[in-house]
Amino acid sequence: AWIFILLLPGLSDGGKLLVVPMDGSHWLSMRQVVEKLTERGHEVVVLIPEVSWQMKTTQACTVKTYPVSYTLEELDNAFHEYVATHLKDLPFPLNVLALYNNSVHVFHTFFVQCKNLFNSKETLQYLNQSGFDAVLTDPIFMCGATLANYFSLPFVFFMRGFPCNLHYEAPQCPSPLSYTPRLFTFNSDRMTFFQRVENALVALLELVYCNSFYEDMIKFSSEVLQRDVSLLDLLNSASIWLLRFDFVFEYVRPVMPNMVFIGGINCAQRKPLCK
Repeated sequence: AWIFILLLPGLSDGGKLLVVPMDGSHWLSMRQVVEKLTERGHEVVVLIPEVSWQMKTTQACTVKTYPVSYTLEELDNAFHEYVATHLKDLPFPLNVLALYNNSVHVFHTFFVQCKNLFNSKETLQYLNQSGFDAVLTDPIFMCGATLANYFSLPFVFFMRGFPCNLHYEAPQCPSPLSYTPRLFTFNSDRMTFFQRVENALVALLELVYCNSFYEDMIKFSSEVLQRDVSLLDLLNSASIWLLRFDFVFEYVRPVMPNMVFIGGINCAQRKPLCK
């Protein structure tokens, strides 16, 4: 519960937090929390790669960068291919296969980023000597969770969602296939019989394709932590799940006590609609 303690004024003399964000729009939401923590007197260090899209911070934060082996052009190309695949109007199962192949490519790009981090001895030495109290991380590529386990620090997830329904499977939340559509199916919670069959087939495929998404990362995490770890091992060790979407807009299901919905944070920098 470190993040809750840090956010409450008067209950803490100031903690030291390591932030391991995800690039792009993910960081734009997390930055609101980081800025609020620094305003309340906490020391925040944001760990970012030297090559990134939107990783800009306020002067109040300490920024620690680490070298990476890819260029901004390679990062842009991976993202453009990912977006273009989503805009294609392909029928099932061609849409699922296309999104899967492109997602594997994107995941590999960010896996290289994490590997570069752990290959930077200077960065690891700095983090080890900094005496952090906790880690705040976007878990989509699991690098922050691996880093927190490496330094034996408690960590908090700040996230929108996982592929393969992992943000409900890991905390053991019920997710009935008849009422909860799976990612990539584009169904609603009111499905025909054949859509439910499709939903069940995609759920079975998740066991295969999600392991493929994270195969390199899990193998690397096992090497770094010097023990066999699974994807669920890393996810289950999170102290709190801060879910940046609104429960009322999701399909009905029970959630665990350490899952907190903070959907309003996405509207922190709102502007009037154009007339």
